[in-house]
Amino acid sequence: MRLSFKEKRNTAGLTQKELGIAVGLAEISIRKLENGERDPSINTAVKISKALNSNMEEIFPDIFLSINDTKRILREVGK
Repeated sequence: MRLSFKEKRNTAGLTQKELGIAVGLAEISIRKLENGERDPSINTAVKISKALNSNMEEIFPDIFLSINDTKRILREVGK
């Protein structure tokens, strides 16, 4: 079973604020990333993956696994 970003953060015992402090982001930025309202930069994704002891593909599958890239698929269909 794949855990969501939020579930991974909770499993790590971190609040959004604590994770934000650990990676140098505001709490609101973590919330937006968790809700899919914002995509992380590569640097941010690396920092978050290290803080959550996971890999970027697991935390952000829509971005880093092309098979799950729904945004890319929608762009191609909308051409």
